[in-house]
Amino acid sequence: MKRLILLTLLVAAMLSVHAQKTTLTGTLAGATNDAKMVVSEVRGGKLVPTDTVAIDSRGRFKIERQTADELFFALSLAGQQCQPLHVILLPRERVEISLRYRIDLAALQLTDARGSENMRMYQKYNAFAIAATDNPSLQSTIPDSMETLIRNHSTELMAAFLVTYFESAFDQYYDLYKTVRDGTKPRYPNNEFVKHVDQRVSSVVAIGSEAPDIVLPDPDGVERRLSDLRGKVVLIDFWASWCRPCRAENPNVVRLYHTYKERGFEIFSVSLDNGREAWINAIKADGLVWPNHVSDLRGWSSAGGRLYGIMSIPATVLVDRNGKVLARNLRGAQLEQKLKEIFE
Repeated sequence: MKRLILLTLLVAAMLSVHAQKTTLTGTLAGATNDAKMVVSEVRGGKLVPTDTVAIDSRGRFKIERQTADELFFALSLAGQQCQPLHVILLPRERVEISLRYRIDLAALQLTDARGSENMRMYQKYNAFAIAATDNPSLQSTIPDSMETLIRNHSTELMAAFLVTYFESAFDQYYDLYKTVRDGTKPRYPNNEFVKHVDQRVSSVVAIGSEAPDIVLPDPDGVERRLSDLRGKVVLIDFWASWCRPCRAENPNVVRLYHTYKERGFEIFSVSLDNGREAWINAIKADGLVWPNHVSDLRGWSSAGGRLYGIMSIPATVLVDRNGKVLARNLRGAQLEQKLKEIFE
């Protein structure tokens, strides 16, 4: 029995070395006296309420956790429409925040944060997000403000969370994702946000690297290889019949193909269609006369799309005569200018 008790104490002591008390204390203004704070955590990819915290008569509340890992959760007010306020805490941190409930905006405003670089960073984000909600004319300034904030704090874990604001425009903000990955991965290699950013960056074929070969069937079932076009400048065009921006860009692609095809320009079109008939009809309707059209008809699960980390279309990859990636996502005037530089 004594040995068992001693073993239990030793195990508890070992665990305590790793699991440290992390504390968030806060004050809330602008809410009713009986308000309660709801704590939500990520479960199955969704924010799910996991705890309710009392707020005393002076608006104070406290959240404590024993943890060896970074904490991520969201705060909102019970029984109120309220946009969640996100919190990242590091082990052993003692963080103090001041909040104000903006009933007019159904949001929590973070007015002060002490003891955490992550929360100070979030306070800056919260400030211009609240301002843009207050004044819709400021909405257009958010992307630039977000990018500047993230670049200035690219080593903070909060950057790996906030950069997902640009998830739907990942190709455009690839460099920002890479900056965040390079800044956070050495510090937080096991964090889920950092892993996500790393996966997104790693899935992209970078400029200057060799273009991976795509081997897929054409509309007649004949296998076509991207590598067979080595020696030509190739535009890999990821598109689909159902993609309106893709179809709108097609006349420009057709024009550039006719302009430069005799000088060594080729197009390798990878369709993210699911249906063969719609794919073939779109090729004919848009006059896509080049021969290299391929698809496995698996939509977003396309092997070609996954190989190049394609998350949205239209998307393009320009490959030089040696099979190296020259540029990504050139369209319209930018694509035309690049081809002029190459051929003229």
